[in-house]
Amino acid sequence: MNSTIHKTALGMVILCLVITAAQAQHESQPKSTTNIVQKTVIHYRKTEVNGLNIFYREAGPSDGSVILLLHGFPSSSHMFRNLIPILSVKHRVIAPDLPGFGFSDAPVREKYTYTFDNLAATMQQFIDKLGLKRFAIYVFDYGAPVGFRLALANPEKITGIISQNGNAYEEGLSAGWNPIQKYWRDPSQENRDALREFMQLPATRWQYEEGVDDKSLIAPESYTTDQLFLDRPGIVEIQLDLFKDYQNNVKLYPEFHKYFKARKPKLLAVWGSRDPYFLPSGAEAYKRDIPDAKVIFYETGHFALETHAYEIGQEIVKFMAALPK
Repeated sequence: MNSTIHKTALGMVILCLVITAAQAQHESQPKSTTNIVQKTVIHYRKTEVNGLNIFYREAGPSDGSVILLLHGFPSSSHMFRNLIPILSVKHRVIAPDLPGFGFSDAPVREKYTYTFDNLAATMQQFIDKLGLKRFAIYVFDYGAPVGFRLALANPEKITGIISQNGNAYEEGLSAGWNPIQKYWRDPSQENRDALREFMQLPATRWQYEEGVDDKSLIAPESYTTDQLFLDRPGIVEIQLDLFKDYQNNVKLYPEFHKYFKARKPKLLAVWGSRDPYFLPSGAEAYKRDIPDAKVIFYETGHFALETHAYEIGQEIVKFMAALPK
């Protein structure tokens, strides 16, 4: 009985947070954005991929050019809630939750290997299931190593790349990675346990608020929802597995660079310049391999969409207009 009451009360708190934040967001948005939000129809779907239920958000015209939005840690497709209405006016927007995140299945570690190779393999099956032939990718945080693996495997499908604090260069890794890199060098239980604080609410909220001048712009349901998913049984161990495997993304950076140099994809980097994990130098580095890459910095943190969704959305709209169909 007490457990049921607790869950009901928690649900009511989250609902109140969502309503309050939505009202505040509505009042603070530019009028043009508010009108777009009012007209947007977003579908919340699931599809089975190799025995896994993958949740995704979809909006926009069915015949529009496709943008695949790939989230990061510790978030889900929920992070795109303010961006989707802007992009879906002309484009078909698809935003899946990775396995182990959000509303997608989170199979136990004994039944699903939590590596970035495997996350990318599942996303490959996802795009094949949806029959996506040509699309742009928006990559953020974990979405970058997943998305760039998709680009390596499907170069003919990629029309363009939007990187929002999605790193592919060692100079982009800040000192915030030191505890994780220590775990890479010595994967002891002690070093693994030292990373557990990254999955606690103070750290989750800090990721959203660090580097943001006006923290009242951060919707509380963002980090609250992320934390609810992190607090599920077994999820912390899943995330620690991915922390450990991230070293293989760094080892794969040279392959990503070869792809950039050879294919010269159209690339837009929209970057929170105060990101505590991925430095501005990581954004500038794209120009080394793609000289025509456009790099724009915003004075905000890691989750730049929380504070600059409208500005970033407008840049993406302009970027998409110049891409091949």
